[in-house]
Amino acid sequence: MLWRTHILRQPKLGSTKMPELPEVETIKNVIEPQITGLMVKNITINRPEVVARPTAEEFRKAVIGQTLSSMTRRGKFLMIHLKNENRIILHLRMTGCLLVVPPGYPMEKHTHIILQLDNGMELRFSDPRRFGRFWLIQKNEEDLYSGIGKLGLEPFSSACNGAYLQARLGKRKKAIKKCLLDQNVIAGIGNIYSDEILFRARLYPSMPANNLTSIEWERLAAAISECLSYFIEKNKISPEDYLATKGQDYRNTPFLQVYGHDNEPCPNCSKTLVRTVIGGRSSVYCLNCQRDRHTDIK
Repeated sequence: MLWRTHILRQPKLGSTKMPELPEVETIKNVIEPQITGLMVKNITINRPEVVARPTAEEFRKAVIGQTLSSMTRRGKFLMIHLKNENRIILHLRMTGCLLVVPPGYPMEKHTHIILQLDNGMELRFSDPRRFGRFWLIQKNEEDLYSGIGKLGLEPFSSACNGAYLQARLGKRKKAIKKCLLDQNVIAGIGNIYSDEILFRARLYPSMPANNLTSIEWERLAAAISECLSYFIEKNKISPEDYLATKGQDYRNTPFLQVYGHDNEPCPNCSKTLVRTVIGGRSSVYCLNCQRDRHTDIK
């Protein structure tokens, strides 16, 4: 069966959606080259509550004068590593945004933290809903604060295979769609990409996890890495374009095949895509390609 994931479609996205793994990876890829090797000359914190640990003033004192050595991603978290081996952990939540801007660049509304760098550029964090948070973790300190320690495997890990998924989820009676959102099992998948993954894997989203066969678990594991890799690739954007759109127009929405496309033709079989609610979350799928084996819906 040919899975036509290259078809361009414009989804009905509605309200703001939390960045998931592909978006966070894109932000890392855009921001990291612009800040690596630079020293923090000063920090302005307009909303102290955005710094979850330690206090805002302690955060300023600990980071000013330090060099930014690299940036990594873990699930939906970003980590900025300092040369002294301390690390800044950041979660964007729903509306958080990071921008590297030149001196005098117009300030975005709801800009809460500004790191002034020694090349004159600024790393700014804005967040209209103010849910995003920063944590500073010291060298050799166990992170008991951000939640990163509770995350499951990265989707691209070789260990994140069908056997792992079946061992962790195979006894659950919950819908497989809901299981994919469990960050303690797989890190980084949210509502958007769980729909896309299940469509690629040809799995009915409401199917209880304990009903999946070993072959279906393997198919799901393959779909997870393939789907997320595909969307990371489609998300690629230059730093110039990212800044021009203020970090808001880099998402691969034209490439989404089912999410936001309820009542439209399935890109694979042309049957009408349907929307349902699973665990309080909207889910879109194809009744034909993702048939429920137990009711034989066609």
